[in-house]
This record gives sequence, C-alpha cells and structure tokens, in this order.
Amino acid sequence: MGFQDTPEEWQVTASVTPFTGNKTSVRTDDVVMPDGSVHSRDYQVHPGSVAVLALDEDGRVLVLRQYRHPVRHKLWEIPAGLLDVPGENPLHAAQRELYEEAHVKAEDWRVLTDVYTTPGGCDEAVRIFLARNLSEAEGERFAVAEEEADMEQARVPLQELVRGVLAGDLHNNCLVVGVLSLTAVLAGDGVDSLRPAEAPWPARPFEA
Repeated sequence: MGFQDTPEEWQVTASVTPFTGNKTSVRTDDVVMPDGSVHSRDYQVHPGSVAVLALDEDGRVLVLRQYRHPVRHKLWEIPAGLLDVPGENPLHAAQRELYEEAHVKAEDWRVLTDVYTTPGGCDEAVRIFLARNLSEAEGERFAVAEEEADMEQARVPLQELVRGVLAGDLHNNCLVVGVLSLTAVLAGDGVDSLRPAEAPWPARPFEA
C-alpha cells in the first residue's frame, strides 16, 4: 500500500441540500462517528476543476491576474476552470481553459498533481497539469466576460513565483501547489517521471 490516502466512506443517516447555486451547492450530511454518535457535517458540493501550469521554453510560467470576490483580492493564478460536464475528460477541459483564458496551446501535457482544495468543507478535486511546448492558439480570441474581462496576463520565471509563494505574496491554491510541485520535480526525478496526461483520476472518473 505504501504511504497514501485511501478511500473510505462513513455511514450517512440523512442528507439534505439547503442551497443550490449555478455551479455548486451546499449539503448537510448526518454522519455516524466511530463511537456511534451522529453529527452533522456541512460542505460545498463541487463539480471539480482543472488547472494548467504552462511552462515556456525560457522557464517562465504563464499566469493570470483575476479579481476573486470572496477573498476581496486580485490574485495571480494559473489558468483554471470547472469541469462543467459530468464525466468530462480533464485533459480536454484543461486544453480548453488554456485556450480560452490565454489563447495558448501546448504540445506536451503531463499530470503534475491532484489535490482536494479544502477537504474539511468542500469536495472539490483539482487536477493540475503541466503543459509545455507552448505556442499561440490559432483563430480569434475567446470572448471573455465578467471577472475575466479584467484579467491581466504575464509570464514569470518559475523561481520568482516560488519566492513569492514563500514570502506570502502569492496565495492562489493551484499556483502555490503547481509551482512548488514543479520545482520538486525538476530537482528530483524530472518531468519524464510525471504521470501521462490521461492518467486515471479516481476523484473524478472520466472517459478517455
């Protein structure tokens, strides 16, 4: 087995959904604890997400700056988006997000890491891809709206982002996990050790 997370599901005696939004909802489950007692657990139900750490030939990471209302900040982030269609292939979703948000395509894709963003209060699972061999996408740019209409784009050296993370200047979950994971990969077994882009993802099963 090794040192790894393992699936487990405790008994739920009742479940209600007091709120349903456009993309997510809130659920309350009554869960049986190991001592037999039952306690309520509230959490956000989320379709899942993908994110893309796009690395160019000069070792720079493509980042976007976007307003995030819940935290009242403009955050530097890597391209990311929801898995809008149940069972959607995460690689296809990631390629779409890179095109729509940055008008960029990539020839080389690997799975960088999979994470649960906030497992104490949300079931969101995110697959972060490493994308390389970048070039500008063909055709017209995707028409952005709402918060995305105000986005800025930059390419920043990987180590500069690492310094920003460790200094407490950069806070986006996917950016933090992505740049630190890639730094570990480059200092360790190398990019070829990463899982292929179509690797299974038990948290969000998909069709190839």
